[in-house]
Amino acid sequence: MRLHLVDGTFELFRAHYSKRPAHPMKATRGLVQSFLWLVANPLEQVTHVAVAFDNPIRSFRNDLFPGYKTDEGVPPELRAQFDAAEDAVRAAGAVVWSMREFEADDALATAAARYGPQVEQVRILTPDKDLGQCLEADHIVQVDVLRKRVVNEQALIERRGIKPESIPDYLALIGDDADGIPGLPGFGERTASALLARFVHLEFIPLDARAWPETVRGADRLLGTLRERLADVLLYRQLATLRRDVPLRESLEDLRYRAPEAGEIRPVE
Repeated sequence: MRLHLVDGTFELFRAHYSKRPAHPMKATRGLVQSFLWLVANPLEQVTHVAVAFDNPIRSFRNDLFPGYKTDEGVPPELRAQFDAAEDAVRAAGAVVWSMREFEADDALATAAARYGPQVEQVRILTPDKDLGQCLEADHIVQVDVLRKRVVNEQALIERRGIKPESIPDYLALIGDDADGIPGLPGFGERTASALLARFVHLEFIPLDARAWPETVRGADRLLGTLRERLADVLLYRQLATLRRDVPLRESLEDLRYRAPEAGEIRPVE
């Protein structure tokens, strides 16, 4: 058995900005087409599936940090489709998780942790960097549909030089524009990777630059920034850490994909 966990918000935005012909419900139609392609793809072998949405694009993280992402700037014609998109995917046979206090990524992380032991593989369909913290060998993987690649734990280590558990620390240092996490000035991907590959978490990074890897340039300056902004970067890590306690009510059996009967699903007008 395989469990496919889909970031519905990402797919909705992807469809909206795609080259598909213009239509008042372009994003919703594209989302449903992508979902139906997924469940019909013999290479994916879908047996259980759920789709999570941010609706609205706010969560408890906005109370922690005012700069965190909101739906500001979302085109009105796209924002108006959020409810319809959930209904359409539900009609296509998927379990839908509509997140309000939490985020869609929190639902995906919770589901991977909860249902993972019961299936052969969990496949998380999103390229978002923060889901990298959920990867586990070849058992929990990310499917990047844009780049047509599967990212397992080893691929993450080879690409970023760190293990999944260090992803929140990594994003706290370098920032994440998609989520409104600013990061610390001067800390790029190479520096963050070098530090976390050796020390794993922020609190284990020595407050003595002489103990830092020799590959880190400007260590004294960066250490000064880390000292001054330690409270900020720890908050950023909290923002980047996915929750695994979302109250999902379904059992694994509830997530089993059942194609709709003829006539049960109608075209989006």
